[in-house]
Amino acid sequence: MNRTTVFVLIAIITMSGLYSYITVPKESFPEVVIPEIFVGTPYPGNSPTNIEKLITRPLEREINTITGIDEISSTSIQGYSSIDVKFNFDVTPDEALRKVKDAVDKAKADPEFPDDLPADPNVFELNFTELLPVMNVNLSGDYSLDELKRYAERLEEEIEELPEISKVDIRGVMDKEVEIVVDHLRAEAMQVSFNDISGAIAQENVTISGGDLLVDNFRRTVQVVGDFQSVADIENVIVKSEKNAPVYLRDVATVRFVEQEKTSYAREYTKPVVSLDIIKRAGENLIAASDGINAVIADARESYLPTNLNVSITNDQSDQTRTQVEELQNSIIFGVLLVVGVLLFFLGLRNALFVGVAIPLSMFMSFMILSALGITFNVMVLFSLVLALGMLVDNGIVVVENIYRLMDEGKSALVAAKQGVGEVAWPIIASTATTLAAFLPLAIWPGIIGEFMKYLPITLIVVLSSSLFVALVINPVLTSVFMRVGEEAVNRRRSIRVFVSFGIFGGLFLMLGMTAIGNIFIIAGALTLLNSLVLNPASNAFQNRFLPRLERGYERFLRFALAKRRPWFFFFGTAGLMVLAFVLLGFFPPKVEFFPSNEPQYLNIFISKPIGTDIEETNRITKEIELSVLEVLNDDQF
Repeated sequence: MNRTTVFVLIAIITMSGLYSYITVPKESFPEVVIPEIFVGTPYPGNSPTNIEKLITRPLEREINTITGIDEISSTSIQGYSSIDVKFNFDVTPDEALRKVKDAVDKAKADPEFPDDLPADPNVFELNFTELLPVMNVNLSGDYSLDELKRYAERLEEEIEELPEISKVDIRGVMDKEVEIVVDHLRAEAMQVSFNDISGAIAQENVTISGGDLLVDNFRRTVQVVGDFQSVADIENVIVKSEKNAPVYLRDVATVRFVEQEKTSYAREYTKPVVSLDIIKRAGENLIAASDGINAVIADARESYLPTNLNVSITNDQSDQTRTQVEELQNSIIFGVLLVVGVLLFFLGLRNALFVGVAIPLSMFMSFMILSALGITFNVMVLFSLVLALGMLVDNGIVVVENIYRLMDEGKSALVAAKQGVGEVAWPIIASTATTLAAFLPLAIWPGIIGEFMKYLPITLIVVLSSSLFVALVINPVLTSVFMRVGEEAVNRRRSIRVFVSFGIFGGLFLMLGMTAIGNIFIIAGALTLLNSLVLNPASNAFQNRFLPRLERGYERFLRFALAKRRPWFFFFGTAGLMVLAFVLLGFFPPKVEFFPSNEPQYLNIFISKPIGTDIEETNRITKEIELSVLEVLNDDQF
């Protein structure tokens, strides 16, 4: 291959890989698309038996005729029916949703199906990404819940404007509603019924269009606005007309503005808070979403949020993802340093760098391919990248070492590169293929666990294939151009001058605020001096003293083992190791568990009460448990 083409290819892979790494969405867990559909049907006032007979069974009969269903489960409770339909993973969620909706429509068309439902059955799909919040923002302080709610609503509007955010739900405070308390004695005395009151309110709270009116050659829309604007408007509604005087609503009832019945509570350290549950949009960058939310909160603190208002962030899922991304970066950097450090003693610094370059190039190429496949950076992908880090240098080591051997035998760099790659191409291809074949069964693992685990083999296949491409295409060109047999003599004075110059340039860049460039100059200068004073002498001593002694010792061992009349050496040695392995396995059997034990970052406590328990009773039990938890947290050992 033309060397210019390879150098251009290196530049393209580097720039595209860096761009893909920066722009690819990063999230905690893979976006698993589950073909699971829920059907919820409210029918107030009916017992669970009637709900099952009138709603659940007719719907189940129609849904059961759909092909591709894996499991159907249903729950019938007081006034509500819920059906969970799980499909095989070869059915797309959109197709599953369409099929279930068609089946529900057929069931509704049955004459025996109730026609007095307050609302049509709600058919929706399960989406974990848009169900679980990625962050909770909590507002608390010496303010009323109404004031906290106003601040929360303003934050809600600003956060929902972020492109990465799907929606924001406010918990801990309820909306207001109008409550009309009828004095039944006065209503009975004035012969006013509940139907009179409800009918009068419904008829008055209406805005009626009056059509168009031609005024000065313009047609203007006319409408009679009748919507209630205040509690006084409701109190002045005439509920019944008498001969002597009309009966107003205020004469028979008390109208007041109250909070809706609570359906949720939110507290922080036993103090009431208003909490915002932030839901990320599917496929968006979790880290970018977290940064955007923090920027919105910072701007709000400076503009309209009071200084004594406590704003805390909990359950931020981006922390773990951010840590994993940083660990991947550190692993790549340390991987390059370790590989170059080990090969330094065998091939020298210059030649060791040819293998070390395989790590970043293979990673950049993998980032580019994974981004093109639409795969996000999640816990499975990041784990796979770190796992592949130790395997992707194997092909490069074999190729570079074989080319180095041929050049050491006196062949030219170009001939050594061609022959060196040709000799080991098929062996390393076969070796890579066998490694990938071991992970291939994970890609066809069925069920929801398989949907999570498939990212492991996909990422490994991409990374190891990229490393094979780098070893067969890029490393030979680099070695043919830059490789030298034997290390050149190191000029210590020049190394000191380079160290000082790079240190001065690095310090100037640091003073100008360009930290990254400044650090690169300083590290490069330090490595140059370290190579001159330590690494190069150590490499020469290892190659010229320690390695020949090791080779002579290994040669004596092989002569002893392969000599005549010693076939028992290998037989009893191998058999002894096998027996020892089985004995140790019997005495120390390994523990088997689905997931390894790990230190949790947070603790969830779930409280289950019988169905129908009032939320106030649940809240009372929760307060007691909160106090017990705080006592444990306040213990000295924590």
